[in-house]
Amino acid sequence: MTEINAVTRYDLEGDVGVITLNSPPVNALSFNVRDGLAGGMAAALADDKAKAVVIVCEGRTFIAGADITEFGGPQRGASLYDVQNAIEDSPKPVIAAIHGTALGGGLEVALTCHYRVAVPSARCGLPEVNLGLLPGAGGTQRLPRIVGVEQALEMMTSGQHVPAQECLAMGLVDEIVPEGELRAGAVAFAHKVAAEGRPLKKVRESNEKVEAARGHPEIFEAFRKANARRFRGFLAPEYNIRCIEAAVNEPFEEGLKTERKLFGELMSGSQSAAQRYAFFAERQAAKVPDVPDDTATIPINRVGVIGGGTMGGGIAMNFMNAGIPVTMVEVKEDALERGIATIRRNYERSRTAVPAETEARMGRLTGSLDLSALADCDLVIEAVFERMDIKKEVFTKLDAICKPGAILATNTSGLNIDEIASVTKRPEAVIGLHFFSPANVMKLLEIVRADHTSKEAINTCMKLARKIGKIAVLVGVCPGFVGNRILGARQREAN
Repeated sequence: MTEINAVTRYDLEGDVGVITLNSPPVNALSFNVRDGLAGGMAAALADDKAKAVVIVCEGRTFIAGADITEFGGPQRGASLYDVQNAIEDSPKPVIAAIHGTALGGGLEVALTCHYRVAVPSARCGLPEVNLGLLPGAGGTQRLPRIVGVEQALEMMTSGQHVPAQECLAMGLVDEIVPEGELRAGAVAFAHKVAAEGRPLKKVRESNEKVEAARGHPEIFEAFRKANARRFRGFLAPEYNIRCIEAAVNEPFEEGLKTERKLFGELMSGSQSAAQRYAFFAERQAAKVPDVPDDTATIPINRVGVIGGGTMGGGIAMNFMNAGIPVTMVEVKEDALERGIATIRRNYERSRTAVPAETEARMGRLTGSLDLSALADCDLVIEAVFERMDIKKEVFTKLDAICKPGAILATNTSGLNIDEIASVTKRPEAVIGLHFFSPANVMKLLEIVRADHTSKEAINTCMKLARKIGKIAVLVGVCPGFVGNRILGARQREAN
């Protein structure tokens, strides 16, 4: 074993050189990681016994993207372009071994490898658009060459994380290896590539898919038209589209120049600065000083929702989408049936609706007219009328019905949660989960800690919010909490 630097080592396994990165928490492309990759490639190429090279990461993920903290600072260490050239121009086949996520610059590194293998749970994507940017290390030129123009347009303008099986189907990944066996599977694949003398597949030289779109500007016109509302006001989606147009209409090197020019314009603009600020703010909001990340959590295997109206139905959908069974309680049969029908209609109207997936999600929903059906739920959320007397009556009943350890949550937008908790014998289990309407769409979730709310309940809800795709903000008990106080101030000025 050779230590390349503090985050990288090089090993020889049989006739395969293995470069291992370990830069917690997400192996971001800091100068240390770039230097490690450069040094690891140099070591592998100098090793006469190595017939192929594998790049693998320790920890929870492959390279999950650029180190955003370095944006705007002085250049340190090896440039990403030099690292990519060393990989792509290697006379020995280089294989990326992907687990967790290969995102942004991480996927751009993997695209310069000659082959890619992944475990079933891995995901790949170019999400730079969410920071008001575009992939600036060849991603806009390589991705359409490997997955096709239409798929690249969708991936880059949405920032979606594509599951490994879909990556395999579109040619982005060459082989899926068993979960938990990534290193061994990648080494075995690399050995096979070398033994069979397979070609060094350079994505930049694969032009078949972009040439198929050449002379067909209607592809881009139709895509812009179909997404005009979604992209309105944002520069980054349009600049991503222009880069893919360059991949179709210009030689690879010229396309890179277009990519770098447009990347520079976005990076120096106010939109990306604002979106990057929001990115860091969202992550800062997830950190609670007196509730460390390793605080115990309560397993949430079933969720109860009281109320099947607009809010209750939307809240239920969040958990159904995440694979968590939901029991929804209403007071009247017609209201329950209407609520369930609305949920089904919402799924069927979705732009990405797949009948089998709709049925799978609906299969996670159980309706009831009896509060006692919530007895086995680990979390119960009430979404009834915004009246203190009604909420106190509901929580009195829940306190008698729900099992010990269950979290009791209110969706109130501003009522005093300490007063609600006072009618229970378990005030430590009472918390506010304020979803915004429509609850299945809006990203913000205010988590309201009352005087006696336990740290376990808080940490459980903060982590659960991430699982259901919400941005959680912890607030205290006060009139209107934070969201509605901001809205009130804005409305006063508007009026």
